Amino acid sequence: MAALKAAFDKAVADCKLLPTKPDNATLLKLYGLYKQSTAGAASGERPGFTDIVGRAKWDAWGALKGQGAQASMQAYIDLVASLKP
Repeated sequence: MAALKAAFDKAVADCKLLPTKPDNATLLKLYGLYKQSTAGAASGERPGFTDIVGRAKWDAWGALKGQGAQASMQAYIDLVASLKP
């Protein structure tokens, strides 16, 4: 688990250094995987329709319900690796 956490932390740092900004769909996927990895399943109420960004983020996170932290970390690592040149 410690090796996975270290690789996840490196992927988080690497994500901030990508040469080009990923598209919005990829950013939402990264957000959802990060939140699932660090905070667990989506909690709280889904934001209302007037909060478009908050609602999209919550939906990306909520779509991962039932996925464990380790699986989410590995998916995040793999996604960031696929974005590197």
